[in-house]
Amino acid sequence: MSEPDRPRDLDTRLAQACHFIETETGGISPPIHPSSTYARDAQYRHIGDFSYSRSGNPSWRVLEDVCADIDGGAAALCFASGMAAVTSVLETVASGERVVAPRVMYHGSQDWLRRIADRRAIDLALFDATDPGALAAAIRPGKTSLVWIEPLLNPTWDVIDIAAAAELAHAAGALLVVDATVCPPVTTRALEHGADIVFHSATKYLNGHSDLLAGILVSARRDERWAEIEQVRLLTGGVLGPFEAWLLLRGMRTLALRFDRASANALAIARRLEHHPLIERVLYPGLESHPGHEIAARQMTRGFGGMLSLLVRGGGETARSIASSTRVLVPATSLGGVESLIEHRAAVEGPHSAVPQNLLRLSIGIENADDLLADLEQALEQV
Repeated sequence: MSEPDRPRDLDTRLAQACHFIETETGGISPPIHPSSTYARDAQYRHIGDFSYSRSGNPSWRVLEDVCADIDGGAAALCFASGMAAVTSVLETVASGERVVAPRVMYHGSQDWLRRIADRRAIDLALFDATDPGALAAAIRPGKTSLVWIEPLLNPTWDVIDIAAAAELAHAAGALLVVDATVCPPVTTRALEHGADIVFHSATKYLNGHSDLLAGILVSARRDERWAEIEQVRLLTGGVLGPFEAWLLLRGMRTLALRFDRASANALAIARRLEHHPLIERVLYPGLESHPGHEIAARQMTRGFGGMLSLLVRGGGETARSIASSTRVLVPATSLGGVESLIEHRAAVEGPHSAVPQNLLRLSIGIENADDLLADLEQALEQV
């Protein structure tokens, strides 16, 4: 990778993969390195920087360099899935230590937290993010090892102040990990607000095309905790394939454009449906009526993303009927892709779900906003 003066603008750095140019051939797209092992020389020394692809691969290096750069971190690690990244962080929590996390959050992460609390005697405290004093009350100085937050809680989109959470966590000697999956670095740079580690389910906005699984961690520092996470990845083998690394990097080149369009579409839909007679409430932090709008606007400098939820009148059966009546929005579970999705979230999350039965989660993509609105309105009219 050549190293000319890198452009300052994030959009430019993304589009050019931080000005990647392959020095041997001049290629502007990085090569894919599928080799699983690497030869040694006559003195039995490694010929290059790599020995075996569970410990490192040239295709990862480019991806991790770009991820660290755009999030403003000291280092990044890529994983085979978002959950592989989540479990690698949580594996560094020792038995008896406390982990603090929101009561409403991505259900996969919470399911793993509940598992380690049951199996490894981790002290799990789930706080109500709508209560201003709940996070502080949940943190116990000297015992709390890790605080896990989402700036926008999935799927209610309540807002958590990253800087305030960092101050509370650090005062107690705890690490702050921020799941920024729905707040990618084109709009939120969580490390600059005090986070120690940023997590992205790269399956979602970073890739943006619903065609791979990947997870990314970016750290503010190369310290002992970070070295332990890297060791967990090596030992558990939750590594990203070289083709997936290349595909993810290709998706990231258009992140800024995709996020801008999804944000504009979601805001238009939220404003149109905010006063719809069949909608009890639109949950979207881009609306001035949202109670967390001011904090979200401070943390999200470029737009509020494509994620919104609808509380529909009529209860859970009505919500599920609407989710199966759209013709443009696809009834499927994921987010951050170019196509728009709709789902009845409580049904997806299962028995531990704290999500209202009448909640529909929408991931708005890059289609024509008028088509999306017309589709939602016809689905609402059917019930």
